[in-house]
Amino acid sequence: MINTSVTNFRKNIYNILSQTIKFNEPVNINTKDGNAIVLSEEDYNGLIETLYLSNMPEVKKSIVDGLNTPVEECIEEDEVQW
Repeated sequence: MINTSVTNFRKNIYNILSQTIKFNEPVNINTKDGNAIVLSEEDYNGLIETLYLSNMPEVKKSIVDGLNTPVEECIEEDEVQW
């Protein structure tokens, strides 16, 4: 994560935003009133999708079950039917 002051962000907005978009590097902008975070659109959309899916009990259970499955019980990547 890039940490910067609002003054520095203002001076370098184009370069900082380019870095955020190109490398999906969030930016923490410090101000006297608090901080703000800037994300790339791709990261934002991924975050929203994750929140959406995690609110669906059946999807959440499927993900947790998958995380708890031992590697030995998983099938090989080339055997996956898409």
